[in-house]
Amino acid sequence: MPSAARPARHHINVLAQLLKYIPRSIVNAAAIEHGIEAKARTFSVFSHMSAMIFVQLAHALSLNDVCDWLRLKARAIAGIGITPPARNTLSHANRNRDAAFIEAVFWNTLQHLHRCEPEFGGRRRGRRRLHRFKAKVHAVDSTTIELVANCMDWAKHRRRKAAAKLHLRLDVASFMPRFAIVDTAGENDCKRARELCAGLECGEIAVFDKAYVDFTHLHDLDSRGVFWVTRAKDNFQYRPVRRLPVAKGGRILKDQIIELAGVKWKKMLGAWRLRRVEAIVEVDGKDKVMVFITNHTEWSASSVCDLYRARWEIEVFFKQVKQTLRLSGFVGYSANAIRWQVWTALLVYVLLRFAGHLSAWGHSFTRLFAVVRAAIWERLDLLFLLRSYGTAGGSFKILGAAHSSWLPGFAPELS
Repeated sequence: MPSAARPARHHINVLAQLLKYIPRSIVNAAAIEHGIEAKARTFSVFSHMSAMIFVQLAHALSLNDVCDWLRLKARAIAGIGITPPARNTLSHANRNRDAAFIEAVFWNTLQHLHRCEPEFGGRRRGRRRLHRFKAKVHAVDSTTIELVANCMDWAKHRRRKAAAKLHLRLDVASFMPRFAIVDTAGENDCKRARELCAGLECGEIAVFDKAYVDFTHLHDLDSRGVFWVTRAKDNFQYRPVRRLPVAKGGRILKDQIIELAGVKWKKMLGAWRLRRVEAIVEVDGKDKVMVFITNHTEWSASSVCDLYRARWEIEVFFKQVKQTLRLSGFVGYSANAIRWQVWTALLVYVLLRFAGHLSAWGHSFTRLFAVVRAAIWERLDLLFLLRSYGTAGGSFKILGAAHSSWLPGFAPELS
């Protein structure tokens, strides 16, 4: 790196600079709200939160790894108000301090950062295909987090497996979470659909896979003025009402206005009409017919396909978070400890994205994490470091680690 590009020195290390993005007022208010401030004695809630953030940034292997590392760096963290915990102290805090605290810190910090930088979390560049949709587009999906079955009876998923599940609603334009639930993996996704979509406003668009198809819920969304796009289940029963024109020789096979078949739906939902689009997409190098349904009858059939393609943004998000942050090899076994670690991972994601936004970072999120992790104990100006790092230019994009996350045939156009 040329001498002119060497990062400037800073009076605190990179870890402390990241923690500065979380106002102490938010931490204190959340601690009081959830009743954990009164129970904190020598190990403050700020020290607890900071230790769990360090778990993510350092990819700590165990409680002993975290505690030994922080004890050896006691002088480096003393100036920012962090007390190195003992193993039993950190374990007890993860087990007994309500994870709703760190959840509240996450959402309040995200709102605070948006207020400080209105452009942070705005529409990303390089996503021209969805620019014609003026409303917000939300992708809804879940990801399973594998756990150790013999240690976690609360999360039994199958006989020899245990798993937690992160249900998420992602703002496609900003690549930011808008609602999340951390729970066991035993429940069907559609049972969480109402909670995930409760915050959607009239005119906004939700895109989800067929696991979330519940026609009573979809009808409620329609009555609220929320548009949605999903895939039809294999046993989907319908009655065609009207055929819409389709270009010959194209990849759109059918475009229909339909009604749900069956007396049950007729009694419950009345004469509710939907749109059914049958299209050819490429999967693993082979053409495959997929069927999409939506409650919007005015979009072009290609727009319906483009919107469903946007759902794969959330797969990229899950891949980034699970491959980059510490969402495996948990340092606690209780349900509360798992929630602490998952919410802390999301918090670290937002902090890194904010640092990337301020520095106009032009590389992938994975590389951003790697640079911050390598410099975590250095007294370097983080933003200067990110601005001067590397030689490759380019516009700021949050790119997935693997192109295989995209549905073949729906790959984004890189610019």
